[in-house]
Amino acid sequence: MTETRTAAKIGVLVPFTNTNLEPDMEMLRPPNTTIHFQRMGGYDVNEIPGSDQMAGLGASDISHDLRMISGVRPDVVLYGCTSATLTHGPSFDAELAQQIKSESGALSLTAAGSLIAAIKALGATKVGFSSPYLGEINAQAMDFMAQNGIETVRCADVGRKLGNYGQGELTPDDVYELACQADHPQAQAIILSCTDMRSVEAIDRIEATLGKPVVTSNQAMMFCLMRALNLPRHDALPGRLFDLL
Repeated sequence: MTETRTAAKIGVLVPFTNTNLEPDMEMLRPPNTTIHFQRMGGYDVNEIPGSDQMAGLGASDISHDLRMISGVRPDVVLYGCTSATLTHGPSFDAELAQQIKSESGALSLTAAGSLIAAIKALGATKVGFSSPYLGEINAQAMDFMAQNGIETVRCADVGRKLGNYGQGELTPDDVYELACQADHPQAQAIILSCTDMRSVEAIDRIEATLGKPVVTSNQAMMFCLMRALNLPRHDALPGRLFDLL
């Protein structure tokens, strides 16, 4: 049998207003892999992304998107929106991952599920949590983690309503400040949730300042897929999480 030209083909489902997931994935991408993106809708670009809108995205029909991404015969498909499944809970998240696997024929990982898996891989049970979300989604995120045995000892948000583009316009300096606000003496790790927040670029700086591991949505997805596909670590991977590979 002729071997493929790549170690893995990675499919990613991206909310259509998200501008940072794609560059993050390209930044983190292991050598000899390719990444293929499919944008998905299911929400109103002009609405503030609250709980109802994100839950609507999670429940929207992605059958067309899965047909499109399946065209490249991916080895793994990433569901690239954390809040879309956080707002529904762990059972929904697991069921969506199974649906994607069934319809694409590929390993499936969600952003929310990857966050949990990464936190557990670090052995952390108490975390500081930060995001650009509205407070109601933060509450649902903390509940999502609690149902997975992870306690949030401090939660930080940006303190203002951000639209769909506003989340992606936060700078790495903004993310750094947000992460520092989420720190707590009992926090064993700092969580940065949102695939459209520029967290990956701030990981090393945050870890150097706080002396704790950082887990971000995009970093966690890459960690989980590399672990699942047994891909070796490379030099462009930020954070202590990748020391576990």
